[in-house]
Amino acid sequence: MSKAKVNRQPAVAGMFYPSSPSELASQIDTYLNNADIASFQGETIALVSPHAGYIYSGQIAAHGYKTVQGKTFDLVVVLSPSHRAYFKGASVYAAGDYLTPLGVAEVDLEACTELMSRDRLIQFHPQVHEQEHALEVQVPFLQRALKSFKLLPIVMGTQDMDTCERLKEALLPVIKGKKVLVVASSDLSHYHTDQEARALDRHIIQAVEHFNPEALNRVLSAGKAEACGGGPIITAMLVSAALGANKSRVLAYATSGDVSGDYQAVVGYLSAVFYRDNGSGSGKKVGVDLGLTEGEKRTLHTIARDAIESALLGKPLPPLPPLTPTLEEYRGAFVTLTKHGNLRGCIGLIQPVKPLAASVQEMAVAAAFQDPRFPPLSKEEWPEIEIEISALTPFKQIRDFSEIEIGTHGLYIQKGPFSGLLLPQVATEYGWNRDEFLEQTCLKAGLPRHAYKDPDAKIYIFSADIF
Repeated sequence: MSKAKVNRQPAVAGMFYPSSPSELASQIDTYLNNADIASFQGETIALVSPHAGYIYSGQIAAHGYKTVQGKTFDLVVVLSPSHRAYFKGASVYAAGDYLTPLGVAEVDLEACTELMSRDRLIQFHPQVHEQEHALEVQVPFLQRALKSFKLLPIVMGTQDMDTCERLKEALLPVIKGKKVLVVASSDLSHYHTDQEARALDRHIIQAVEHFNPEALNRVLSAGKAEACGGGPIITAMLVSAALGANKSRVLAYATSGDVSGDYQAVVGYLSAVFYRDNGSGSGKKVGVDLGLTEGEKRTLHTIARDAIESALLGKPLPPLPPLTPTLEEYRGAFVTLTKHGNLRGCIGLIQPVKPLAASVQEMAVAAAFQDPRFPPLSKEEWPEIEIEISALTPFKQIRDFSEIEIGTHGLYIQKGPFSGLLLPQVATEYGWNRDEFLEQTCLKAGLPRHAYKDPDAKIYIFSADIF
Protein backbone atom coordinates (compact mmCIF):
# COMPACT_ATOMS: atom_id res chain seq x y z
CA MET A 1 0.00 0.00 0.00
CA SER A 2 1.50 3.32 -1.10
CA LYS A 3 1.87 6.17 1.34
CA ALA A 4 -0.53 9.09 1.14
CA LYS A 5 1.01 12.21 -0.32
CA VAL A 6 2.05 15.01 1.98
CA ASN A 7 1.89 18.01 -0.30
CA ARG A 8 4.16 20.96 0.28
CA GLN A 9 1.96 23.95 1.16
CA PRO A 10 2.75 27.49 -0.06
CA ALA A 11 4.76 29.35 2.59
CA VAL A 12 5.14 32.84 1.11
CA ALA A 13 1.89 33.37 -0.81
CA GLY A 14 0.53 36.77 0.15
CA MET A 15 4.05 37.98 0.97
CA PHE A 16 6.38 37.35 -1.96
CA TYR A 17 3.54 37.09 -4.47
CA PRO A 18 -0.27 37.45 -4.42
CA SER A 19 -2.33 34.76 -2.69
CA SER A 20 -5.28 35.39 -5.00
CA PRO A 21 -5.11 33.02 -8.02
CA SER A 22 -6.54 35.60 -10.43
CA GLU A 23 -4.28 38.39 -9.17
CA LEU A 24 -1.23 36.12 -9.28
CA ALA A 25 -2.00 34.94 -12.82
CA SER A 26 -2.58 38.49 -14.01
CA GLN A 27 0.66 39.74 -12.44
CA ILE A 28 2.78 36.99 -14.02
CA ASP A 29 1.09 37.46 -17.41
CA THR A 30 1.85 41.17 -17.29
CA TYR A 31 5.51 40.49 -16.53
CA LEU A 32 5.72 37.98 -19.39
CA ASN A 33 4.04 40.35 -21.83
CA ASN A 34 6.46 43.13 -20.91
CA ALA A 35 9.58 40.95 -21.22
CA ASP A 36 11.56 41.77 -24.36
CA ILE A 37 13.57 38.85 -25.74
CA ALA A 38 13.21 39.66 -29.43
CA SER A 39 16.93 39.22 -30.07
CA PHE A 40 17.15 35.81 -28.40
CA GLN A 41 17.39 32.78 -30.69
CA GLY A 42 18.09 29.31 -29.37
CA GLU A 43 16.79 26.35 -27.40
CA THR A 44 16.72 27.17 -23.71
CA ILE A 45 18.07 24.39 -21.51
CA ALA A 46 18.59 26.23 -18.22
CA LEU A 47 17.63 29.52 -16.58
CA VAL A 48 19.06 31.69 -13.84
CA SER A 49 16.12 33.34 -12.10
CA PRO A 50 15.86 35.65 -9.05
CA HIS A 51 13.66 34.83 -6.06
CA ALA A 52 12.75 38.08 -4.31
CA GLY A 53 9.24 39.42 -3.96
CA TYR A 54 7.66 39.69 -7.37
CA ILE A 55 7.33 43.49 -7.19
CA TYR A 56 11.13 43.66 -7.01
CA SER A 57 12.36 40.79 -9.19
CA GLY A 58 9.31 39.47 -11.05
CA GLN A 59 9.92 41.47 -14.20
CA ILE A 60 13.55 40.35 -14.32
CA ALA A 61 12.53 36.70 -13.85
CA ALA A 62 9.97 36.99 -16.65
CA HIS A 63 12.70 37.46 -19.26
CA GLY A 64 13.95 33.92 -18.69
CA TYR A 65 10.52 32.34 -18.52
CA LYS A 66 9.52 34.17 -21.70
CA THR A 67 12.08 32.05 -23.62
CA VAL A 68 10.13 28.87 -22.74
CA GLN A 69 6.59 30.27 -22.72
CA GLY A 70 4.05 27.87 -24.17
CA LYS A 71 6.43 24.90 -24.19
CA THR A 72 6.07 21.47 -22.64
CA PHE A 73 8.77 19.77 -20.59
CA ASP A 74 8.85 16.26 -19.20
CA LEU A 75 10.70 17.52 -16.16
CA VAL A 76 11.70 20.87 -14.66
CA VAL A 77 14.60 20.68 -12.21
CA VAL A 78 14.53 23.65 -9.85
CA LEU A 79 17.77 24.17 -7.92
CA SER A 80 17.49 26.39 -4.86
CA PRO A 81 19.74 27.52 -2.02
CA SER A 82 18.70 26.87 1.56
CA HIS A 83 18.05 30.09 3.47
CA ARG A 84 16.73 28.68 6.75
CA ALA A 85 18.55 25.41 7.41
CA TYR A 86 22.15 24.31 7.11
CA PHE A 87 22.78 20.73 6.05
CA LYS A 88 25.35 18.90 3.96
CA GLY A 89 24.45 18.04 0.39
CA ALA A 90 21.07 18.50 -1.23
CA SER A 91 17.46 17.69 -0.41
CA VAL A 92 14.66 16.67 -2.77
CA TYR A 93 11.00 16.90 -1.75
CA ALA A 94 9.96 13.25 -1.99
CA ALA A 95 6.67 13.26 -0.08
CA GLY A 96 4.15 14.86 -2.42
CA ASP A 97 3.42 17.74 -4.78
CA TYR A 98 4.08 21.47 -4.56
CA LEU A 99 0.97 23.63 -4.11
CA THR A 100 0.58 27.28 -5.07
CA PRO A 101 -2.49 29.52 -5.44
CA LEU A 102 -2.48 28.46 -9.11
CA GLY A 103 -2.96 24.80 -8.22
CA VAL A 104 -0.88 21.64 -8.03
CA ALA A 105 2.62 21.35 -9.47
CA GLU A 106 3.12 17.60 -9.70
CA VAL A 107 6.42 16.40 -8.28
CA ASP A 108 8.08 13.50 -10.10
CA LEU A 109 8.45 11.26 -7.07
CA GLU A 110 10.11 8.49 -9.08
CA ALA A 111 12.80 10.92 -10.20
CA CYS A 112 13.28 12.05 -6.59
CA THR A 113 13.71 8.44 -5.42
CA GLU A 114 16.14 7.58 -8.22
CA LEU A 115 18.18 10.71 -7.58
CA MET A 116 18.55 9.85 -3.90
CA SER A 117 19.65 6.32 -4.81
CA ARG A 118 22.54 7.64 -6.90
CA ASP A 119 24.38 9.63 -4.22
CA ARG A 120 24.02 9.57 -0.45
CA LEU A 121 24.73 13.31 -0.49
CA ILE A 122 21.14 13.73 -1.75
CA GLN A 123 18.44 13.05 0.85
CA PHE A 124 14.88 14.02 1.74
CA HIS A 125 14.80 16.57 4.55
CA PRO A 126 11.16 17.76 4.66
CA GLN A 127 11.84 20.61 7.09
CA VAL A 128 14.27 22.18 4.61
CA HIS A 129 11.44 22.72 2.10
CA GLU A 130 8.73 23.91 4.47
CA GLN A 131 9.67 27.61 4.57
CA GLU A 132 12.11 27.88 1.64
CA HIS A 133 10.96 30.73 -0.57
CA ALA A 134 13.71 30.53 -3.20
CA LEU A 135 12.28 27.39 -4.74
CA GLU A 136 8.63 28.23 -4.15
CA VAL A 137 8.61 31.55 -6.02
CA GLN A 138 9.75 29.84 -9.25
CA VAL A 139 6.76 27.48 -9.33
CA PRO A 140 3.96 29.96 -10.17
CA PHE A 141 6.04 31.26 -13.08
CA LEU A 142 6.44 27.69 -14.33
CA GLN A 143 2.73 27.01 -13.92
CA ARG A 144 1.81 30.10 -15.88
CA ALA A 145 4.50 29.96 -18.59
CA LEU A 146 4.56 26.26 -19.46
CA LYS A 147 1.90 24.03 -20.95
CA SER A 148 2.79 21.06 -18.77
CA PHE A 149 5.66 19.69 -16.69
CA LYS A 150 6.59 17.60 -13.70
CA LEU A 151 8.73 19.13 -10.98
CA LEU A 152 11.99 17.91 -9.43
CA PRO A 153 12.54 20.30 -6.49
CA ILE A 154 16.08 20.39 -5.06
CA VAL A 155 17.36 22.55 -2.20
CA MET A 156 21.14 22.73 -1.80
CA GLY A 157 22.51 22.89 1.73
CA THR A 158 26.16 23.08 0.67
CA GLN A 159 27.26 24.81 -2.52
CA ASP A 160 30.93 23.87 -2.90
CA MET A 161 32.20 22.62 -6.26
CA ASP A 162 32.24 19.01 -5.10
CA THR A 163 28.53 19.15 -4.21
CA CYS A 164 27.74 20.75 -7.58
CA GLU A 165 29.71 18.12 -9.49
CA ARG A 166 28.18 15.22 -7.57
CA LEU A 167 24.69 16.60 -8.02
CA LYS A 168 25.29 16.95 -11.76
CA GLU A 169 26.56 13.37 -12.01
CA ALA A 170 23.54 12.07 -10.10
CA LEU A 171 21.10 14.10 -12.18
CA LEU A 172 22.29 13.14 -15.64
CA PRO A 173 21.12 9.50 -15.65
CA VAL A 174 17.82 10.51 -14.01
CA ILE A 175 16.99 13.03 -16.73
CA LYS A 176 18.43 11.08 -19.66
CA GLY A 177 16.01 10.83 -22.58
CA LYS A 178 13.65 13.46 -21.16
CA LYS A 179 12.93 16.99 -22.35
CA VAL A 180 14.30 18.92 -19.38
CA LEU A 181 14.45 22.51 -18.18
CA VAL A 182 16.81 23.44 -15.33
CA VAL A 183 16.09 26.53 -13.21
CA ALA A 184 18.76 27.95 -10.89
CA SER A 185 17.17 30.20 -8.27
CA SER A 186 19.48 32.94 -7.04
CA ASP A 187 19.69 36.58 -6.09
CA LEU A 188 23.04 38.33 -6.29
CA SER A 189 24.67 40.83 -3.89
CA HIS A 190 22.75 41.91 -0.78
CA TYR A 191 22.50 45.29 0.97
CA HIS A 192 25.34 47.25 -0.58
CA THR A 193 24.97 50.62 -2.25
CA ASP A 194 23.79 50.39 -5.83
CA GLN A 195 27.24 51.26 -7.13
CA GLU A 196 28.95 48.67 -4.93
CA ALA A 197 26.33 46.05 -5.83
CA ARG A 198 26.82 46.52 -9.55
CA ALA A 199 30.59 46.21 -9.18
CA LEU A 200 30.20 42.93 -7.27
CA ASP A 201 27.51 41.57 -9.57
CA ARG A 202 29.64 42.30 -12.62
CA HIS A 203 31.85 39.33 -11.67
CA ILE A 204 28.83 37.01 -11.61
CA ILE A 205 27.53 38.38 -14.90
CA GLN A 206 30.91 37.93 -16.53
CA ALA A 207 31.24 34.28 -15.42
CA VAL A 208 27.69 33.55 -16.60
CA GLU A 209 28.24 35.23 -19.97
CA HIS A 210 31.44 33.24 -20.42
CA PHE A 211 29.57 30.04 -19.50
CA ASN A 212 32.33 29.29 -17.02
CA PRO A 213 31.32 27.47 -13.81
CA GLU A 214 34.91 27.28 -12.58
CA ALA A 215 35.26 31.05 -12.87
CA LEU A 216 32.01 31.55 -10.99
CA ASN A 217 33.15 29.25 -8.22
CA ARG A 218 36.46 31.09 -8.07
CA VAL A 219 35.01 34.60 -7.69
CA LEU A 220 32.49 33.40 -5.10
CA SER A 221 35.11 31.51 -3.10
CA ALA A 222 37.41 34.55 -3.16
CA GLY A 223 34.65 36.85 -1.90
CA LYS A 224 34.76 38.97 -5.06
CA ALA A 225 31.03 38.49 -5.61
CA GLU A 226 27.87 37.32 -3.86
CA ALA A 227 25.10 34.99 -4.97
CA CYS A 228 22.99 33.12 -2.43
CA GLY A 229 22.32 30.56 -5.17
CA GLY A 230 25.85 30.31 -6.53
CA GLY A 231 25.80 26.53 -6.19
CA PRO A 232 22.52 26.20 -8.12
CA ILE A 233 23.92 28.42 -10.90
CA ILE A 234 27.13 26.37 -11.14
CA THR A 235 25.15 23.12 -11.15
CA ALA A 236 22.82 24.47 -13.85
CA MET A 237 25.85 25.36 -15.97
CA LEU A 238 27.34 21.90 -15.58
CA VAL A 239 24.08 20.07 -16.30
CA SER A 240 23.05 22.24 -19.23
CA ALA A 241 26.48 21.88 -20.86
CA ALA A 242 26.12 18.10 -20.59
CA LEU A 243 22.68 18.39 -22.21
CA GLY A 244 24.04 20.28 -25.20
CA ALA A 245 23.95 23.95 -24.20
CA ASN A 246 26.77 25.74 -25.98
CA LYS A 247 26.03 29.39 -25.29
CA SER A 248 24.78 31.67 -22.53
CA ARG A 249 23.03 35.01 -22.54
CA VAL A 250 22.26 37.53 -19.81
CA LEU A 251 18.73 38.69 -20.57
CA ALA A 252 18.16 41.25 -17.82
CA TYR A 253 19.80 42.69 -14.73
CA ALA A 254 18.60 45.20 -12.14
CA THR A 255 18.82 46.01 -8.47
CA SER A 256 15.99 46.53 -6.03
CA GLY A 257 16.84 50.23 -6.13
CA ASP A 258 15.47 50.39 -9.67
CA VAL A 259 12.04 49.62 -8.20
CA SER A 260 12.18 51.10 -4.70
CA GLY A 261 14.23 54.19 -5.45
CA ASP A 262 16.40 53.39 -2.42
CA TYR A 263 19.95 52.97 -3.72
CA GLN A 264 21.68 52.76 -0.33
CA ALA A 265 21.04 49.05 0.40
CA VAL A 266 20.04 47.06 -2.65
CA VAL A 267 19.79 43.44 -3.84
CA GLY A 268 20.94 42.39 -7.32
CA TYR A 269 18.73 40.39 -9.68
CA LEU A 270 19.79 38.49 -12.80
CA SER A 271 17.93 36.64 -15.54
CA ALA A 272 20.08 34.48 -17.81
CA VAL A 273 19.80 31.48 -20.09
CA PHE A 274 22.10 28.62 -21.05
CA TYR A 275 20.99 27.47 -24.45
CA ARG A 276 21.73 25.45 -27.54
CA ASP A 277 22.60 27.52 -30.60
CA ASN A 278 22.67 25.35 -33.69
CA GLY A 279 24.32 27.95 -35.91
CA SER A 280 22.15 30.57 -37.61
CA GLY A 281 19.10 28.36 -37.45
CA SER A 282 20.54 25.86 -39.95
CA GLY A 283 20.48 23.01 -37.46
CA LYS A 284 24.15 22.30 -38.31
CA LYS A 285 27.08 23.24 -36.15
CA VAL A 286 29.37 25.70 -37.89
CA GLY A 287 32.90 24.38 -38.31
CA VAL A 288 33.95 20.92 -37.16
CA ASP A 289 34.26 18.97 -33.94
CA LEU A 290 37.91 18.40 -33.01
CA GLY A 291 37.03 16.25 -30.02
CA LEU A 292 37.59 18.88 -27.34
CA THR A 293 35.65 18.08 -24.19
CA GLU A 294 33.44 20.68 -22.52
CA GLY A 295 35.99 20.85 -19.71
CA GLU A 296 38.82 21.52 -22.17
CA LYS A 297 36.79 24.26 -23.85
CA ARG A 298 36.11 25.88 -20.47
CA THR A 299 39.83 25.67 -19.67
CA LEU A 300 40.66 27.53 -22.88
CA HIS A 301 38.08 30.21 -22.10
CA THR A 302 39.56 30.58 -18.62
CA ILE A 303 43.07 30.89 -20.10
CA ALA A 304 41.87 33.59 -22.51
CA ARG A 305 39.99 35.51 -19.84
CA ASP A 306 42.81 35.33 -17.29
CA ALA A 307 45.31 36.53 -19.90
CA ILE A 308 43.21 39.58 -20.75
CA GLU A 309 42.52 40.37 -17.08
CA SER A 310 46.24 40.19 -16.28
CA ALA A 311 47.03 42.55 -19.14
CA LEU A 312 44.35 44.98 -17.98
CA LEU A 313 46.01 45.03 -14.56
CA GLY A 314 49.49 45.48 -16.02
CA LYS A 315 50.58 42.02 -14.85
CA PRO A 316 52.55 39.41 -16.80
CA LEU A 317 50.75 36.48 -18.39
CA PRO A 318 49.78 33.91 -15.77
CA PRO A 319 51.31 30.42 -16.05
CA LEU A 320 49.22 27.93 -17.96
CA PRO A 321 47.30 25.41 -15.84
CA PRO A 322 47.97 21.67 -16.14
CA LEU A 323 46.99 20.70 -19.70
CA THR A 324 45.47 17.62 -21.28
CA PRO A 325 47.29 16.11 -24.30
CA THR A 326 44.66 17.67 -26.59
CA LEU A 327 45.41 21.17 -25.31
CA GLU A 328 49.13 20.54 -25.83
CA GLU A 329 48.63 19.72 -29.53
CA TYR A 330 50.14 22.30 -31.87
CA ARG A 331 47.26 24.21 -33.50
CA GLY A 332 46.53 27.61 -34.87
CA ALA A 333 43.79 29.53 -33.09
CA PHE A 334 41.76 32.71 -33.34
CA VAL A 335 40.23 34.61 -30.44
CA THR A 336 37.23 36.80 -31.25
CA LEU A 337 35.90 39.43 -28.84
CA THR A 338 32.39 40.85 -29.18
CA LYS A 339 30.57 43.56 -27.28
CA HIS A 340 26.76 43.52 -27.35
CA GLY A 341 26.98 41.26 -30.40
CA ASN A 342 29.37 43.56 -32.27
CA LEU A 343 32.98 42.71 -33.15
CA ARG A 344 35.48 44.24 -30.69
CA GLY A 345 38.65 42.44 -31.72
CA CYS A 346 39.78 39.35 -33.60
CA ILE A 347 43.34 38.13 -34.09
CA GLY A 348 44.68 34.66 -34.71
CA LEU A 349 47.73 32.51 -35.17
CA ILE A 350 47.34 30.80 -38.54
CA GLN A 351 50.10 28.20 -38.37
CA PRO A 352 50.33 25.46 -35.73
CA VAL A 353 53.58 26.68 -34.19
CA LYS A 354 52.50 26.52 -30.54
CA PRO A 355 50.38 24.31 -28.28
CA LEU A 356 46.69 25.20 -28.59
CA ALA A 357 46.52 26.55 -25.03
CA ALA A 358 49.51 28.85 -25.62
CA SER A 359 48.07 30.01 -28.95
CA VAL A 360 44.78 30.93 -27.27
CA GLN A 361 46.52 32.78 -24.45
CA GLU A 362 48.64 34.86 -26.83
CA MET A 363 45.81 35.60 -29.26
CA ALA A 364 43.42 36.64 -26.49
CA VAL A 365 45.77 39.44 -25.49
CA ALA A 366 46.35 40.36 -29.13
CA ALA A 367 42.61 40.53 -29.86
CA ALA A 368 42.04 42.75 -26.81
CA PHE A 369 44.91 45.16 -27.28
CA GLN A 370 46.54 44.81 -30.71
CA ASP A 371 43.76 44.66 -33.29
CA PRO A 372 44.48 47.81 -35.35
CA ARG A 373 40.79 48.27 -36.13
CA PHE A 374 39.95 49.03 -32.49
CA PRO A 375 41.40 50.95 -29.54
CA PRO A 376 42.89 48.83 -26.75
CA LEU A 377 40.28 47.24 -24.50
CA SER A 378 39.48 49.23 -21.36
CA LYS A 379 38.66 48.02 -17.87
CA GLU A 380 35.21 49.61 -18.16
CA GLU A 381 34.40 47.56 -21.28
CA TRP A 382 35.71 44.24 -19.99
CA PRO A 383 32.53 43.07 -18.17
CA GLU A 384 30.58 43.47 -21.43
CA ILE A 385 32.97 41.41 -23.57
CA GLU A 386 32.18 37.91 -24.82
CA ILE A 387 34.94 35.58 -26.00
CA GLU A 388 34.78 33.09 -28.87
CA ILE A 389 37.63 30.71 -29.60
CA SER A 390 38.29 29.02 -32.95
CA ALA A 391 40.74 26.10 -32.83
CA LEU A 392 41.98 25.62 -36.40
CA THR A 393 42.57 22.58 -38.57
CA PRO A 394 45.57 22.53 -40.97
CA PHE A 395 45.27 24.54 -44.19
CA LYS A 396 44.72 22.84 -47.56
CA GLN A 397 45.39 24.55 -50.88
CA ILE A 398 42.60 24.07 -53.44
CA ARG A 399 42.12 24.76 -57.13
CA ASP A 400 38.52 23.60 -57.41
CA PHE A 401 36.23 26.12 -55.72
CA SER A 402 33.51 23.46 -55.41
CA GLU A 403 35.51 22.02 -52.49
CA ILE A 404 34.50 25.03 -50.37
CA GLU A 405 31.63 24.17 -48.01
CA ILE A 406 29.80 27.10 -46.44
CA GLY A 407 29.41 26.49 -42.71
CA THR A 408 32.38 24.11 -42.63
CA HIS A 409 35.32 25.91 -44.23
CA GLY A 410 37.13 29.16 -43.67
CA LEU A 411 39.16 30.76 -46.45
CA TYR A 412 42.68 32.12 -46.74
CA ILE A 413 43.81 33.86 -49.93
CA GLN A 414 47.37 34.84 -50.81
CA LYS A 415 48.42 36.82 -53.86
CA GLY A 416 51.82 38.48 -53.98
CA PRO A 417 52.32 40.48 -50.77
CA PHE A 418 48.59 40.47 -50.00
CA SER A 419 46.75 37.95 -47.86
CA GLY A 420 43.44 37.73 -46.05
CA LEU A 421 41.51 35.23 -43.93
CA LEU A 422 37.88 34.78 -42.94
CA LEU A 423 36.76 32.22 -40.38
CA PRO A 424 34.06 29.60 -41.16
CA GLN A 425 31.43 31.34 -39.04
CA VAL A 426 31.68 34.61 -41.00
CA ALA A 427 30.07 33.26 -44.19
CA THR A 428 27.27 31.70 -42.15
CA GLU A 429 26.63 34.86 -40.14
CA TYR A 430 26.32 36.98 -43.28
CA GLY A 431 24.48 34.39 -45.37
CA TRP A 432 27.09 34.43 -48.16
CA ASN A 433 27.22 31.87 -50.95
CA ARG A 434 30.53 30.44 -52.18
CA ASP A 435 31.27 33.23 -54.68
CA GLU A 436 30.44 35.95 -52.15
CA PHE A 437 32.69 34.27 -49.58
CA LEU A 438 35.58 34.24 -52.04
CA GLU A 439 34.97 37.87 -53.01
CA GLN A 440 34.83 39.03 -49.39
CA THR A 441 38.06 37.20 -48.57
CA CYS A 442 39.72 39.04 -51.46
CA LEU A 443 38.46 42.36 -50.13
CA LYS A 444 39.74 41.44 -46.66
CA ALA A 445 43.17 40.92 -48.24
CA GLY A 446 43.05 44.32 -49.90
CA LEU A 447 42.66 42.74 -53.34
CA PRO A 448 40.10 43.33 -56.08
CA ARG A 449 36.85 41.46 -55.55
CA HIS A 450 37.52 38.84 -58.24
CA ALA A 451 41.25 38.39 -57.63
CA TYR A 452 40.65 34.80 -56.50
CA LYS A 453 40.24 33.90 -60.19
CA ASP A 454 43.76 35.06 -61.05
CA PRO A 455 46.21 32.25 -61.87
CA ASP A 456 48.73 33.39 -59.27
CA ALA A 457 46.17 33.59 -56.45
CA LYS A 458 46.53 30.82 -53.88
CA ILE A 459 43.32 29.72 -52.12
CA TYR A 460 43.39 27.65 -48.95
CA ILE A 461 40.52 26.10 -47.00
CA PHE A 462 40.53 25.16 -43.34
CA SER A 463 38.00 24.54 -40.64
CA ALA A 464 37.72 25.21 -36.92
CA ASP A 465 36.11 24.01 -33.73
CA ILE A 466 34.26 27.15 -32.63
CA PHE A 467 33.15 27.67 -29.03
